[in-house]
Amino acid sequence: MSDDIKTLDDLKEVVEVVVVEEVVAPREPVRDELGRSYATGKRKDAVARVWIKPGSGKVTVNGKPMAEYFARPVLQMILRQPFEVAGVTGEFDVMATVKGGGLSGQAGAVKHGISKALQLFEPSLRAPLKAAGFLTRDSRVVERKKYGKRKARRSFQFSKR
Repeated sequence: MSDDIKTLDDLKEVVEVVVVEEVVAPREPVRDELGRSYATGKRKDAVARVWIKPGSGKVTVNGKPMAEYFARPVLQMILRQPFEVAGVTGEFDVMATVKGGGLSGQAGAVKHGISKALQLFEPSLRAPLKAAGFLTRDSRVVERKKYGKRKARRSFQFSKR
């Protein structure tokens, strides 16, 4: 049989053309028995556990309303960003518990958790959230202090005399 094949044309005649179609399964929504989606968000030293469910847009952090827990308007704006990017403002209720870090890190952690939970609840929202960079964990953390230095990189004051 291999004696017959001398050119590429002969090879084409012998070989069967098999077309393999790649089947990409659409993402399934991930929800618990209460109709909520859960995700963990992290930023600096803060870790947020976030549950979202369809509702009126009420955000509760550690048992307090968002405006009470995050008093600064900038932090409240950070928490609203995922909803605005996804175009679902006021459609979901958020219940979050957050530990560690300061207020800024906690706001970033809750934002990360909301973004992850939104894309689990409604997989079609993944594209805009990913394009905005909200699904990526911000891995920047405080650099450790080194010996012989005052801080991580700051040296002690030098005195010539």
